[in-house]
Amino acid sequence: MPPKLLCAGRCVGQAGAAQAWHCPPGQGHSVWDAVRMPLGAGTPVNVQRREDSATEGSHRLILAANRDEFYSRPSKLADFWGNNNEILSGLDMEEGKEGGTWLGISTRGKLAALTNYLQPQLDWQARGRGELVTHFLTTDVDSLSYLKKVSVEGHLYNGFNLIAADLSTAKGDVICYYGNRGEPDPIVLTPGTYGLSNALLETPWRKLCFGKQLFLEAVERSQALPKDVLIASLLDVLNNEEAQLPDPAIEDQGGEYVQPMLSKYAAVCVRCPGYGTRTNTIILVDADGHVTFTERSMMDKDLSHWETRTYEFTLQS
Repeated sequence: MPPKLLCAGRCVGQAGAAQAWHCPPGQGHSVWDAVRMPLGAGTPVNVQRREDSATEGSHRLILAANRDEFYSRPSKLADFWGNNNEILSGLDMEEGKEGGTWLGISTRGKLAALTNYLQPQLDWQARGRGELVTHFLTTDVDSLSYLKKVSVEGHLYNGFNLIAADLSTAKGDVICYYGNRGEPDPIVLTPGTYGLSNALLETPWRKLCFGKQLFLEAVERSQALPKDVLIASLLDVLNNEEAQLPDPAIEDQGGEYVQPMLSKYAAVCVRCPGYGTRTNTIILVDADGHVTFTERSMMDKDLSHWETRTYEFTLQS
């Protein structure tokens, strides 16, 4: 069926109490994702591939993602764009980096998700990492070939992790990973559950392990229930603010840079004044290629105002 906006709504709630601490510039686009997929297929990102998605009502992909960023950084809410309006994603509108994105999916079955690698020092002359997702979504190159090309140019960017996938109901799904602070070559992910934060794939940060467990529990509880229940449960996971401390792995990687905001950064949902989790995204893909894309976004830099939109379409691959 053609892409459609299923629903949109706003909610107003209590804003968190303001406190004073420093948050890391340039470490945004953090994602907590969990993906459940049969063959083929933040910040933590959890990716779960399954081979049993043919069961009625099951999903071959479940992705839950947080975007952590400065609240003042301009961006567009998720919507369809591209030559044939075939790509669904939010878009960065920061001057000099317009058009990049952190997460997106196309009706042709291309999906990509980006997280930044936590590093104390950034190269402010480096290329914008958001273009890595945009370029993949707009190209005809397969995911593994694309990441091989990216690996050759990885030194041009600050630290990042990139998941790229080709979702095909007819041919099967392929999901690949590359991080420019890790091994030189990309890998194809076999069926299983993977965690990705602002370190390399499966680095056991405590908040990643905690969020991954919450994700698995939410999926298990919702197996026989309507997908709206699963979406609501995953949004609860993405908004968990319990700091997972102590965590020597985060402290070792971030050094003194991360210390002032460690108590907030060590949670699945980051809440600092002016910086933190500002977008939650859930993507479900069932055995027939039906996609449900739900985005919950902070509005007007106000923690008490959020808008939720859901889009649905069927993959053309």
